[in-house]
Amino acid sequence: MQQIQTCEPAGNQPPASEIRLQVLMVGLGNEILAIETDMVREIIDPVPATRVAGARTFLPALINVRGNVIPLADLRLRFGMPAAPATADTRIVVVEIEIDGDPVTLGILADKVFEVTEVSSRHTQQTPRLGSQWRPEFIRFITKWNDEFVIIPDMARTLG
Repeated sequence: MQQIQTCEPAGNQPPASEIRLQVLMVGLGNEILAIETDMVREIIDPVPATRVAGARTFLPALINVRGNVIPLADLRLRFGMPAAPATADTRIVVVEIEIDGDPVTLGILADKVFEVTEVSSRHTQQTPRLGSQWRPEFIRFITKWNDEFVIIPDMARTLG
């Protein structure tokens, strides 16, 4: 992991309505998304996956992580992006999210993992209605990071 970077507000204290999140930046195709660090359990190299007949398209397989069998999510498929072969940068981000009141552990395929940093809602951008393959209900907000737009997804809605 690289050094933590922060986005400092103009004053000494962030505005009361400002949301500041510690996030893991990951690449998914040409998109960058930020996964809140409190849901990230670990980052692992790709492991063999077992396809599951009749599974949801974006949850096509199961993997073994330290003796635990967990679903593997391919967010590319969830967002209508083409599937991509694994590369030297491909990683699996193991997360724990709450779905319907229950904690669920699963792996998320990432084309690349960048770094842990902090983002702020003070740089929030309006979610575009056109030109995006992301359904608006899957997006908490869009913000800026290193002059790039970053999507902060609502992981429970996206994966639930």
